[in-house]
Amino acid sequence: MSTVKKDGDVTVVHLMRHGEVENPDGVLYGRLAGYHLSELGRRMADRVGEHLASRDITYVVASPLERAQETAEPIAKAHGLDIAADERLIEAENVFQGKTFGIGDGALRRPANWKHVVNPFRPSWGEPYIEQVIRMMGALNAAKDAARGHEAVLVSHQLPIWIVRSYVEKRRLWHDPRKRQCTLASLTTFTYQGDRIVSVGYSEPARDLVPAHLLAGAKPVKGKSKAFGA
Repeated sequence: MSTVKKDGDVTVVHLMRHGEVENPDGVLYGRLAGYHLSELGRRMADRVGEHLASRDITYVVASPLERAQETAEPIAKAHGLDIAADERLIEAENVFQGKTFGIGDGALRRPANWKHVVNPFRPSWGEPYIEQVIRMMGALNAAKDAARGHEAVLVSHQLPIWIVRSYVEKRRLWHDPRKRQCTLASLTTFTYQGDRIVSVGYSEPARDLVPAHLLAGAKPVKGKSKAFGA
Protein backbone atom coordinates (compact mmCIF):
# COMPACT_ATOMS: atom_id res chain seq x y z
CA MET A 1 0.00 0.00 0.00
CA SER A 2 1.03 3.60 -0.45
CA THR A 3 2.97 5.55 2.16
CA VAL A 4 1.08 7.94 4.43
CA LYS A 5 1.74 11.61 3.73
CA LYS A 6 2.70 13.78 6.69
CA ASP A 7 0.11 16.40 5.86
CA GLY A 8 -3.63 15.98 5.51
CA ASP A 9 -6.30 14.15 7.44
CA VAL A 10 -4.62 11.08 8.99
CA THR A 11 -6.54 8.80 11.34
CA VAL A 12 -5.23 5.57 12.90
CA VAL A 13 -7.58 2.76 13.90
CA HIS A 14 -6.18 -0.12 15.95
CA LEU A 15 -8.22 -3.33 15.72
CA MET A 16 -7.31 -5.38 18.79
CA ARG A 17 -8.00 -9.00 19.60
CA HIS A 18 -9.04 -9.60 23.22
CA GLY A 19 -6.82 -11.35 25.77
CA GLU A 20 -6.90 -14.96 26.96
CA VAL A 21 -10.27 -16.22 28.19
CA GLU A 22 -11.10 -18.45 31.16
CA ASN A 23 -12.44 -21.57 29.41
CA PRO A 24 -11.75 -24.68 31.51
CA ASP A 25 -14.06 -26.94 29.47
CA GLY A 26 -12.43 -26.04 26.15
CA VAL A 27 -15.69 -25.25 24.37
CA LEU A 28 -16.08 -23.04 21.35
CA TYR A 29 -17.70 -20.19 23.27
CA GLY A 30 -18.45 -17.99 20.26
CA ARG A 31 -21.10 -15.41 21.15
CA LEU A 32 -22.09 -17.02 24.46
CA ALA A 33 -22.29 -14.72 27.47
CA GLY A 34 -20.33 -15.37 30.65
CA TYR A 35 -16.84 -15.92 29.25
CA HIS A 36 -14.44 -13.51 30.95
CA LEU A 37 -10.73 -12.85 30.69
CA SER A 38 -8.44 -15.14 32.67
CA GLU A 39 -5.86 -13.66 35.02
CA LEU A 40 -3.33 -13.94 32.18
CA GLY A 41 -5.79 -12.29 29.81
CA ARG A 42 -6.08 -9.31 32.15
CA ARG A 43 -2.29 -9.01 32.22
CA MET A 44 -2.32 -8.98 28.42
CA ALA A 45 -4.92 -6.21 28.42
CA ASP A 46 -2.88 -4.20 30.91
CA ARG A 47 0.22 -4.63 28.78
CA VAL A 48 -1.49 -3.25 25.68
CA GLY A 49 -2.95 -0.43 27.75
CA GLU A 50 0.59 0.53 28.78
CA HIS A 51 1.81 0.18 25.21
CA LEU A 52 -0.84 2.60 23.94
CA ALA A 53 -0.79 5.01 26.88
CA SER A 54 1.20 7.67 25.03
CA ARG A 55 -0.81 7.46 21.82
CA ASP A 56 -3.37 10.04 20.73
CA ILE A 57 -6.38 7.81 21.37
CA THR A 58 -9.73 9.61 21.54
CA TYR A 59 -12.19 6.75 20.99
CA VAL A 60 -12.40 3.22 22.44
CA VAL A 61 -15.07 0.75 21.34
CA ALA A 62 -15.48 -2.99 21.84
CA SER A 63 -17.61 -5.97 20.98
CA PRO A 64 -20.41 -6.30 23.56
CA LEU A 65 -19.03 -9.66 24.74
CA GLU A 66 -17.45 -9.59 28.20
CA ARG A 67 -13.96 -10.60 27.11
CA ALA A 68 -13.77 -7.72 24.65
CA GLN A 69 -15.17 -5.12 27.04
CA GLU A 70 -12.73 -6.24 29.76
CA THR A 71 -9.79 -6.05 27.33
CA ALA A 72 -10.73 -2.47 26.45
CA GLU A 73 -10.85 -1.29 30.08
CA PRO A 74 -7.14 -0.51 30.66
CA ILE A 75 -6.92 1.39 27.37
CA ALA A 76 -9.99 3.48 28.07
CA LYS A 77 -8.85 4.18 31.63
CA ALA A 78 -5.41 5.35 30.49
CA HIS A 79 -7.04 7.96 28.26
CA GLY A 80 -9.96 8.94 30.48
CA LEU A 81 -12.51 7.58 28.02
CA ASP A 82 -15.71 5.57 28.23
CA ILE A 83 -15.98 2.30 26.32
CA ALA A 84 -18.55 2.27 23.55
CA ALA A 85 -20.12 -1.00 22.40
CA ASP A 86 -20.58 -1.91 18.75
CA GLU A 87 -22.46 -5.09 17.81
CA ARG A 88 -20.62 -5.11 14.47
CA LEU A 89 -17.42 -6.10 16.30
CA ILE A 90 -18.92 -9.30 17.74
CA GLU A 91 -17.50 -12.79 17.19
CA ALA A 92 -18.52 -14.64 14.02
CA GLU A 93 -21.62 -16.80 14.32
CA ASN A 94 -20.82 -20.53 14.45
CA VAL A 95 -23.13 -23.58 14.61
CA PHE A 96 -20.64 -25.36 16.89
CA GLN A 97 -20.95 -22.69 19.58
CA GLY A 98 -21.07 -24.22 23.06
CA LYS A 99 -19.52 -27.50 21.92
CA THR A 100 -16.04 -28.94 21.94
CA PHE A 101 -14.70 -29.08 18.42
CA GLY A 102 -12.57 -31.83 16.94
CA ILE A 103 -12.63 -34.99 14.84
CA GLY A 104 -11.95 -37.57 17.53
CA ASP A 105 -13.19 -35.84 20.68
CA GLY A 106 -15.73 -33.23 19.73
CA ALA A 107 -18.68 -32.23 17.58
CA LEU A 108 -17.23 -33.80 14.42
CA ARG A 109 -17.61 -37.28 15.91
CA ARG A 110 -21.32 -37.06 15.08
CA PRO A 111 -22.29 -37.62 11.42
CA ALA A 112 -25.22 -35.20 11.86
CA ASN A 113 -22.69 -32.35 12.10
CA TRP A 114 -20.75 -33.23 8.95
CA LYS A 115 -23.16 -31.24 6.78
CA HIS A 116 -21.87 -28.09 8.44
CA VAL A 117 -18.30 -28.51 7.15
CA VAL A 118 -18.95 -29.23 3.47
CA ASN A 119 -18.17 -25.73 2.18
CA PRO A 120 -15.12 -23.94 3.63
CA PHE A 121 -15.44 -21.15 1.07
CA ARG A 122 -18.66 -19.65 2.49
CA PRO A 123 -18.18 -21.09 5.23
CA SER A 124 -21.01 -23.60 5.73
CA TRP A 125 -20.57 -23.76 9.53
CA GLY A 126 -21.23 -20.14 10.29
CA GLU A 127 -21.53 -16.49 9.31
CA PRO A 128 -20.52 -15.91 5.66
CA TYR A 129 -17.14 -14.23 5.28
CA ILE A 130 -18.56 -11.43 3.15
CA GLU A 131 -21.08 -10.55 5.88
CA GLN A 132 -18.21 -10.28 8.36
CA VAL A 133 -16.42 -7.94 5.96
CA ILE A 134 -19.47 -5.69 5.63
CA ARG A 135 -20.05 -5.28 9.35
CA MET A 136 -16.37 -4.95 10.26
CA MET A 137 -15.74 -2.33 7.58
CA GLY A 138 -18.75 -0.47 8.94
CA ALA A 139 -17.27 -0.53 12.44
CA LEU A 140 -13.84 0.56 11.19
CA ASN A 141 -15.25 3.47 9.23
CA ALA A 142 -17.47 4.57 12.12
CA ALA A 143 -14.44 4.60 14.44
CA LYS A 144 -12.42 6.51 11.84
CA ASP A 145 -15.12 9.17 11.76
CA ALA A 146 -15.37 9.31 15.57
CA ALA A 147 -11.61 9.76 15.98
CA ARG A 148 -10.87 11.69 12.81
CA GLY A 149 -7.39 13.18 12.94
CA HIS A 150 -6.55 11.08 16.04
CA GLU A 151 -6.50 7.38 16.95
CA ALA A 152 -9.15 4.81 17.90
CA VAL A 153 -9.01 1.33 19.43
CA LEU A 154 -11.58 -1.34 18.57
CA VAL A 155 -11.56 -4.63 20.50
CA SER A 156 -12.93 -7.60 18.58
CA HIS A 157 -12.27 -11.28 17.88
CA GLN A 158 -9.79 -13.27 15.84
CA LEU A 159 -11.83 -14.38 12.84
CA PRO A 160 -13.57 -11.07 12.06
CA ILE A 161 -10.27 -9.23 12.45
CA TRP A 162 -8.45 -11.59 10.11
CA ILE A 163 -11.25 -11.55 7.54
CA VAL A 164 -11.44 -7.76 7.31
CA ARG A 165 -7.64 -7.51 7.11
CA SER A 166 -7.63 -10.10 4.32
CA TYR A 167 -10.27 -8.10 2.47
CA VAL A 168 -8.36 -4.82 2.78
CA GLU A 169 -5.11 -6.50 1.69
CA LYS A 170 -6.94 -8.12 -1.25
CA ARG A 171 -6.44 -11.74 -0.19
CA ARG A 172 -9.02 -14.50 -0.59
CA LEU A 173 -11.31 -14.77 2.42
CA TRP A 174 -11.25 -18.55 2.83
CA HIS A 175 -8.06 -19.68 4.54
CA ASP A 176 -6.29 -22.11 6.88
CA PRO A 177 -7.24 -21.01 10.44
CA ARG A 178 -3.83 -22.13 11.70
CA LYS A 179 -2.16 -19.44 9.60
CA ARG A 180 -4.06 -16.40 10.84
CA GLN A 181 -1.73 -13.64 11.99
CA CYS A 182 -3.89 -12.50 14.88
CA THR A 183 -2.46 -13.56 18.25
CA LEU A 184 -4.21 -12.85 21.55
CA ALA A 185 -4.05 -9.12 22.47
CA SER A 186 -2.50 -8.26 19.10
CA LEU A 187 -3.05 -5.02 17.20
CA THR A 188 -3.97 -4.87 13.52
CA THR A 189 -3.58 -1.20 12.65
CA PHE A 190 -5.31 0.59 9.78
CA THR A 191 -4.08 4.05 8.80
CA TYR A 192 -6.48 6.28 6.91
CA GLN A 193 -5.65 9.26 4.71
CA GLY A 194 -9.00 11.01 4.70
CA ASP A 195 -11.49 8.19 4.13
CA ARG A 196 -9.07 5.82 2.41
CA ILE A 197 -7.00 3.09 4.07
CA VAL A 198 -3.39 3.60 2.99
CA SER A 199 -1.54 1.11 5.18
CA VAL A 200 -2.08 -1.90 7.43
CA GLY A 201 0.29 -2.85 10.24
CA TYR A 202 0.47 -5.64 12.80
CA SER A 203 2.08 -5.84 16.25
CA GLU A 204 2.02 -8.03 19.36
CA PRO A 205 2.66 -5.86 22.45
CA ALA A 206 1.92 -8.77 24.81
CA ARG A 207 3.71 -11.48 22.81
CA ASP A 208 5.89 -12.58 25.74
CA LEU A 209 2.73 -13.33 27.76
CA VAL A 210 1.10 -15.51 25.09
CA PRO A 211 1.63 -19.28 25.54
CA ALA A 212 3.78 -20.61 22.69
CA HIS A 213 1.07 -22.97 21.39
CA LEU A 214 -1.30 -20.00 20.93
CA LEU A 215 1.02 -17.87 18.82
CA ALA A 216 0.19 -17.40 15.15
CA GLY A 217 1.37 -20.37 13.10
CA ALA A 218 2.21 -22.52 16.12
CA LYS A 219 1.96 -26.27 15.68
CA PRO A 220 -0.63 -28.10 17.82
CA VAL A 221 0.70 -29.54 21.08
CA LYS A 222 -0.83 -32.69 22.51
CA GLY A 223 -2.92 -31.91 25.57
CA LYS A 224 -3.19 -28.24 24.70
CA SER A 225 -5.68 -26.50 22.49
CA LYS A 226 -6.19 -23.21 20.75
CA ALA A 227 -8.35 -20.53 22.34
CA PHE A 228 -11.88 -21.34 21.19
CA GLY A 229 -14.42 -18.83 19.95
CA ALA A 230 -11.69 -16.24 20.04
